Amino acid sequence: MSTDLNHADNERGKYLVGKKEYTISSSEKVLFNNHVDYCIGTGRMGLALRREYFEQLKLVQEKIGFKYIRGHGLFAEDMAIYQEYEEKAEYNFTYLDMVMDNYLELGLKPFLELGFMPEKMASGTQTIFYWRGNVTPPRDYTAWTNMVVATLTHLMKCYGADEVTGWPIEVWNEPNLSVFWKDADMNEYFRLFEETFTAIKGLDKRFRIGGPSICGVDDERWMNEFLLFCRDKSLALDFVTRHHYVSEPPEQDGHYMYVELRPPEECMESLCKTRQIVDSFEEFRNLDIHITEFSTAYVPRAPLHDTNYNAAYIAFMLSKLGDVNESYSYWTFGDIFEEQGVPFTPFHGGFGLVANGCIPKPTFWTFEFFKRLKGKCIHREDDSVIVIDERGKYRGVAWNLQEEDTTINFSLSDSKGKYCFIKKIVDEEHCNPLKLWHNMGEPSSLSKEEMQILRDSANPYISSEELCAENGILQIQIILKKYAVVYFEIFKVNTVSDRGYSYEKAISKMN
Repeated sequence: MSTDLNHADNERGKYLVGKKEYTISSSEKVLFNNHVDYCIGTGRMGLALRREYFEQLKLVQEKIGFKYIRGHGLFAEDMAIYQEYEEKAEYNFTYLDMVMDNYLELGLKPFLELGFMPEKMASGTQTIFYWRGNVTPPRDYTAWTNMVVATLTHLMKCYGADEVTGWPIEVWNEPNLSVFWKDADMNEYFRLFEETFTAIKGLDKRFRIGGPSICGVDDERWMNEFLLFCRDKSLALDFVTRHHYVSEPPEQDGHYMYVELRPPEECMESLCKTRQIVDSFEEFRNLDIHITEFSTAYVPRAPLHDTNYNAAYIAFMLSKLGDVNESYSYWTFGDIFEEQGVPFTPFHGGFGLVANGCIPKPTFWTFEFFKRLKGKCIHREDDSVIVIDERGKYRGVAWNLQEEDTTINFSLSDSKGKYCFIKKIVDEEHCNPLKLWHNMGEPSSLSKEEMQILRDSANPYISSEELCAENGILQIQIILKKYAVVYFEIFKVNTVSDRGYSYEKAISKMN
């Protein structure tokens, strides 16, 4: 008997437009590199000292569980690491220790981004963001490398050299943009990278260091020139980093920015080109590529980020990103984030998986669903992925990027007996706190009651069915409404009832 009350039989006919059919065998083996939980992005490091930030990150770790966290602002003014007294350098690691302890408490290790420039060390006054991160080169490169080495030495003393040398290190952020690196000066960045790389390796060769942390602007030239420089300077890179966003330039209206996304089939083009460039160098062939930022829109306050469509598009990306990349870090885990100031409302299009108030957005569940895809992949298409574990349980995710509803029918061969089919549904009707907030009048400040009902609405709808295989085939149907993401499990059951128990009798009065 089906317990899915939302998908009554008399409604099924209208969903058959756009129907897809897949036949799947448990003996198949399909390429799918699932690194969804390797790293997650964050706003600047100093925000980790705030209670709401910690609560959002705790929720993300409890439900998803990432290994590393990467963000800006290690050397920002609010971290207070670099100080001077009588023209001599002093280092203050008080807040750094608190932040690291908070991360480690939640099972996270830092993917260290070295930036931005401390004011007292900077060669200029150019800054970026509400919190004024300085983006100019150091006035004295020795002072910069001394600070980097002192910071890493301190971390090694606190947490152990074996531990800290395993934390990946990235030098700077998006130096190919003039807003992040003065004049987007390529040669000056290469100098920063070389001096930093040499100093860290001089401290301990086990440190893993990469770059150039570029975004998709003139990225092919930058990547090629960076690798030429490293080759010519005999810098043995440990990995390559870049960023990846798939939106067109935004249209601004008031506080908000509205974007169009590139067609899904184009979302991997620049990443495949990066892989080709890296592999064209004999010295760097097959070197790991880490996408240290990715999302749909590259701007905060883009309402798209809060929608079910974003969740479905990200599902498509997660199914592909592991093809050519060792990791891909979503930007960001939560909405405690101040690049353009403090947001006015709980749903403001922030980058985060979690809205302020600890309200999961639909994309949160896309990550939670993909984290569950452990095992051998037996099916991967542009709308679905299925794996099977060592116990024979099927786990899958399906998504719909179309405005029309669609249906996917799976035929699982080599099946016998009775099965339980469970679905967790995220779509425009289920798990859509943005819609509820809109219907509530878009309050900028939430009462406790409003916050709780939004949290309650931000959970997937769960349905189940009992199915039987016929002639060695188990037929599975998944109805995907507009912008849906559906997680499902299929596993064999052997019902052994307690003495005298009858489910049919229990529900007989319902019929």
